[in-house]
Amino acid sequence: MSAIPRALPRPLPALLAGLFAALLALAGTVTLAPAAHAASGLNAVAEGLKKSPVYVDPRAASQLPAADADALAKKIKDAGKPVFVAVLPDVAEFPQQTLLKDLRTEVGITGLYAVRLGDKFNAGADGRVMSRSAVQNLAGDVKRNDNANAKTELNAFVDGALKTAKGHAPSSWGGSSDSGDGSTALVVGGVVVAAGAGGAYALHRRNKKKREERERAELDALRVVVDEDITAFGEELDRLDFSPGEAGATDAMRKDYEQALDAYEEAKSRIAAAQRPQEVTPVTESLDNGRFALATLAARRSGAPLPERRLPCFFDPRHGLSVADVQWAPPGGAVRTVPACQADATRIADGLEPVSRTVQTDAGPQPYWNAGPAYGPWAGGYFGGGILPAMLVGTMLGSMMSGPAYAADHSFGGGDAGPEGGDYSGSDFNSGDFGGGWGDGGGGGGDFGGGDW
Repeated sequence: MSAIPRALPRPLPALLAGLFAALLALAGTVTLAPAAHAASGLNAVAEGLKKSPVYVDPRAASQLPAADADALAKKIKDAGKPVFVAVLPDVAEFPQQTLLKDLRTEVGITGLYAVRLGDKFNAGADGRVMSRSAVQNLAGDVKRNDNANAKTELNAFVDGALKTAKGHAPSSWGGSSDSGDGSTALVVGGVVVAAGAGGAYALHRRNKKKREERERAELDALRVVVDEDITAFGEELDRLDFSPGEAGATDAMRKDYEQALDAYEEAKSRIAAAQRPQEVTPVTESLDNGRFALATLAARRSGAPLPERRLPCFFDPRHGLSVADVQWAPPGGAVRTVPACQADATRIADGLEPVSRTVQTDAGPQPYWNAGPAYGPWAGGYFGGGILPAMLVGTMLGSMMSGPAYAADHSFGGGDAGPEGGDYSGSDFNSGDFGGGWGDGGGGGGDFGGGDW
């Protein structure tokens, strides 16, 4: 018996093309309608925020007129940060208890979200964009501003947020200045869902590739500086000329020497294995530990008092442990207290410039604090996350470390490899970052974050 002929399956591209054509034909029967009607409630807000950093519900247009919304959106776009602002009416379709978390889920983009709900205000952010404490502090400042209107409140919050938010603006904003106040849109369900999913995946891939390229370039620059540090430390080991078997060597001396050697080898192996810039922080931590061990060994050999554990010299960690805190100001900057080695402390006391560590940049050699954020992980290993931002206030490196978000920023040690600010992550985020209370808007301190700030 001959086989019964069977219809061959159509290739997947042909099936998709057929589906797309059918849906487009169906679209001809759909009437253009305002966006606020094409999508309702939270979905309309999310769709608006995917197109522009500011969305104003038509029912709340009196709070933030179109001109003010456009100006706020332009400010955020010009800064290139993933900051989302929504102005909504206080109605049942926007439940306070879950609004922020639900909005973050619907938009699906890693960022900082601020919502003016009636006369109330709240905000939340992914930890990779801004720490919870930083958001709480910014929101608290807004809520303490008595009788603030929406324009004043939101601009104050955004001005503070743009200084500390990490990441980049989502590509979906493009060049549009739409503030989401009711422009027309065509909604064709199947096409929108399919195109949205594919576009989101492509956007995530593209942003991930850009991030990886940037991190490779930053790591290459850091390797040069770290290699110089390791070489300098190796030369210090040689100059010490210590032998564990020499006359007068004690167990304590041998332990110091062993710790210094271990730190040297550890630094070399860690920089060789580093794949991302933040992995440089443990390298410089090892070198700092090794220098302290060498200083302790030198004191034991000479009979001098053992050194106090202090930060390395701010101007160049290769100078070794600091011996004093001095008053110093970068050109055009405010005076601040920094740790200095004896030689640099003497220069400053004599009215001279300290010998500062310079690194190569596109503009030529620059002190490391004016060479950009790539050197944050390097400096963080020597000085730690707590004190460094204060020492760097007013410098290029300090400008992106200022504020509470610095300690939680993934660029300075630890962190995961998840999407950064502006990348698509869908519902993969920590919902605990989007909790807290709404306070009473313009007046009072509110109770954002349960008052733990």
